[in-house]
Amino acid sequence: MSVFRTLLISSLMASSAMTAMLTKVNYPNNATSKVDMYVYVPDKVVENPPVVVVIHSCQSTAQSYFQNSKIPWKHGSDNKGYITVWPSSPHSGTCWDVSSKQTLSHNGGGDSQAISNMILYTIDHYNADPKRVFVTGGSSGAMMSNVMAATYPELISAVSLYSGVPAGCFVSSSGGVDQWNNSCSGGQWGNVVRNMYPGYDGPRPKMQIWHGSADTTLSPNNYQETIKQWTNVFNVSQTPTSIIKDYPQRNYQTENYGDHIQGIFATGVGHSVPANLTASEEWFGL
Repeated sequence: MSVFRTLLISSLMASSAMTAMLTKVNYPNNATSKVDMYVYVPDKVVENPPVVVVIHSCQSTAQSYFQNSKIPWKHGSDNKGYITVWPSSPHSGTCWDVSSKQTLSHNGGGDSQAISNMILYTIDHYNADPKRVFVTGGSSGAMMSNVMAATYPELISAVSLYSGVPAGCFVSSSGGVDQWNNSCSGGQWGNVVRNMYPGYDGPRPKMQIWHGSADTTLSPNNYQETIKQWTNVFNVSQTPTSIIKDYPQRNYQTENYGDHIQGIFATGVGHSVPANLTASEEWFGL
């Protein structure tokens, strides 16, 4: 066999062995918001795979977030065989709508409902495990992760959000979509969550909240406000049950509030805290 033919066969075998790619999916979406859906199914997907929904930041898209070397979820998917879903914002500037009544309500028709439709489609189409659906995101994606936990708790087992704000923090009195404001400093955050899905009394996702002390885009005060929100929802004390210094890395402090809430505060880190695949996967049970 010629050297050329040997190299050709080797190349074809290699290309056929690694075929997984980010793929746009036309999912059944009954929401008013027309969020695009992309899916990454690894070459070696496990049976009844877990699902991780990865929500991008402002000025990004599903494709660019997927290709960002600082966003490690493709590697986690390749290594452990779970499916990742990558929503892509339809709004100018690509921030997520975390302000309108539509997105801040269960089945309200906004971005949150569109993403919930993606979760349901993935469970059905890929025979994914409905008890192992997880959500993560950074900045605007972290805000939407918080909103998803509030509006669709029945679909999500755990959340790991990086540098966001409490769910409902940017609510718009004018009903505007994708609004920001500077008055998000405090509130009855637990009631805000409960009012997004009135009457819901089922299980809620575990919440892992990351923030940096040097964040000049979203005040570090949002860290404690988000902790305040979810400790109220879970009816636990705002005093940590345990504190671990220099974990998961130096100058990070991990604070546990029982079994369902974990805060990780990164001293000297700005906006946004880099995604930590190992710690987030551990929180998800992956």
